[in-house]
Amino acid sequence: GPLYTGRSGFLQPFADFVKLLAKEDITPQAADSVLFSRMPILALTAMLVGATLLPIVSRRGILSFSGDLIIAIALMTIYCIVVFLAGISSTNRFSAVGAERAVSQLLGYEIPMTLAIAGVALNAGSIKIADIVQAQAQTHWYIFGPQALGFAIFLIAVQAELERIPFDIPEAEQEIVAGWLTEFTGRKLALFRLSRDVELVFVSGLAATLYLGGPIGPVVPGFEIVVYPVYFIMKTVVVLFILSSIRTVFARIRIDQMVNFSWKYLVPLSLFQLLLVRIIV
Repeated sequence: GPLYTGRSGFLQPFADFVKLLAKEDITPQAADSVLFSRMPILALTAMLVGATLLPIVSRRGILSFSGDLIIAIALMTIYCIVVFLAGISSTNRFSAVGAERAVSQLLGYEIPMTLAIAGVALNAGSIKIADIVQAQAQTHWYIFGPQALGFAIFLIAVQAELERIPFDIPEAEQEIVAGWLTEFTGRKLALFRLSRDVELVFVSGLAATLYLGGPIGPVVPGFEIVVYPVYFIMKTVVVLFILSSIRTVFARIRIDQMVNFSWKYLVPLSLFQLLLVRIIV
């Protein structure tokens, strides 16, 4: 049980991962075996590549180039496509419904999330993550200003991206068993759950980078390599706490409510925020 695995159950996620690796790995006879087997690997790969774009120990990530912000958005979109293909390849009615719900959510939240990020790029005058961090170092964190609205929109959108309550519609266990994950077991399920956890850290780190200055903070010259990771982790944990609080406070909504909310409120608000940033800049 959770209380027996590490102090206060701290090691329980690792125990669950090991347990899933040891369980039988079943591929349904009617499933598309190629897609069904490859999607968990692709999902984890996409999120690990995304993590290399984050400026953790310096003002730039391991991978840093002009346009890397667009790649960060694209990797999140790729993950959603992986979810759809994983559900469809299962040839299970519940998986198919979950996959269709995931695509409906994608159309709803991807646009406001991208517009919110576009406001940050417009403010910094660059689509390079390192330049955005540098711009905040020279002025102020973007959350203190018109980007505060963009920060709120981004958090709501990534909550839907992560399929976390109240947007866990594609995996609604009371309605469609486990949605697109229904047929996945053993190692495949372990990889999908691990990739979801990595994505949670990735989007939290991306929010900390775009709106909270990433690793930027008071530092004694020469100690940047020690202090920068501490600042980055602290800011990432703050964002992660906010996302977890949203999950705790709300209950699941219906897919039509989610899509209506995105198109009627999030998209207009994100356009207004983008226009506001353009006027100020």
